This record gives sequence, C-alpha cells and structure tokens, in this order.
Amino acid sequence: MDTTKTNLNHLFQQLGLSNRPEDITIFIAAHALDKHTLLIDAPFWNSAQRTFLTESLQEDAQWSEVIDQLDVMLRQSSNSE
Repeated sequence: MDTTKTNLNHLFQQLGLSNRPEDITIFIAAHALDKHTLLIDAPFWNSAQRTFLTESLQEDAQWSEVIDQLDVMLRQSSNSE
C-alpha cells in the first residue's frame, strides 16, 4: 500500500519544484491558465513534469485529485486579473 501524501506541497516536490507555501503561491500567480489550455499542455512544464501529470491523470492515480486542485487554482489565478 502506497502511503505517499498527496497534497499540493508534495505534488510540487514530485514535480521538482519548490514546495514552500510562498513559492507555490508565486508559481500559481505567475502561471495562470486560460480556459482553453489543458493543464498538461501548459508551456511551463518540462517533459518529465508533463509526463508525470499526463500519466497520473490517465491512470486516475493517487495524484489525480491534487492535480485537479492545481488546475483549478491556476485557472482562478487567470480569472482574478
């Protein structure tokens, strides 16, 4: 049984990004998505990050829910401008 925590901090760590709360806030503010761009097609992912996100969503893996949460947050950031 995999007991890896699947929250936003751990997702950022899994993606190789800083998982400090202030860095997550900065990332979200700087990488807003419009309603037409899929999260996995966003230009700011490197190939390893894109692969991880794609496979996790396709497999409906333990990360899916927190990836969806990140997607919503990136879109809300876009709407607040």
